[in-house]
Amino acid sequence: MLKKSAKATKQRIVLYGDSTLRKICEPVTEITPDLRAFIEEMFKILKRAKGLGLSAPQVGRNQRFFILDLSSNSLEYDQMVLINPEIVSVSGEQCCEEGCLSFPGLYLEITRPNKVTCRYTDLDGNKMSVSAEGLMARAILHENDHLDGKLFIDYINSADRELIAGKLKKIKVS
Repeated sequence: MLKKSAKATKQRIVLYGDSTLRKICEPVTEITPDLRAFIEEMFKILKRAKGLGLSAPQVGRNQRFFILDLSSNSLEYDQMVLINPEIVSVSGEQCCEEGCLSFPGLYLEITRPNKVTCRYTDLDGNKMSVSAEGLMARAILHENDHLDGKLFIDYINSADRELIAGKLKKIKVS
């Protein structure tokens, strides 16, 4: 078990341009000790990166799960693991600056729904549901998009994409 954990420690965040970020992820079929260890390591990576959320494909794993830790923004949030999430409903609208750990240094004004309800399985195998708004809704929708191969830059128009082309080129993995 220690060897797996030590190996996971070397895990890096996948950057824009890596084909992993455009793949539709496979469902998690079993919550194994390996998955638990991997998720534990993801929280360490997320904390070091000072992010709010991290999806499995962002660390090179093609499975449908992501983690959230919004505790740095508010004491009302705990760490969350959402396995095989399914967006049930969305409503409203918010436009805010958004970033992504796979796009270091890039922040864009992105419009997303303001409220979301999401069904998922937790790390103990329990079927759960969460309704969120504002920042939490944005984080859930952003990370869930990663599981479908969708990136936050997909929400901007072609003219805005042209404006950030130089930044994308600097980030892009060859």
